[in-house]
Amino acid sequence: MKTAISIPDELFDDAERLALALKKSRSRLYGDAVREYVARHSADEVTEALDVICAEATSSDSDFAVTAARSTLERSDW
Repeated sequence: MKTAISIPDELFDDAERLALALKKSRSRLYGDAVREYVARHSADEVTEALDVICAEATSSDSDFAVTAARSTLERSDW
């Protein structure tokens, strides 16, 4: 897909230099950059989903985890 974007001249120059150094086309460089950005921010969605699950955990589950952790630590050699 073709698209047009506006970026500062300095960023464009940096990207051009990087594309040359990596022997990639400008399109490939920008595509790779957007792909990495999307992947990095998709992790936020996973974190948010896990936060919801943890928030829904009952206190009895938390009590169990605390008791189990305490028991494990008491049996461990420090």
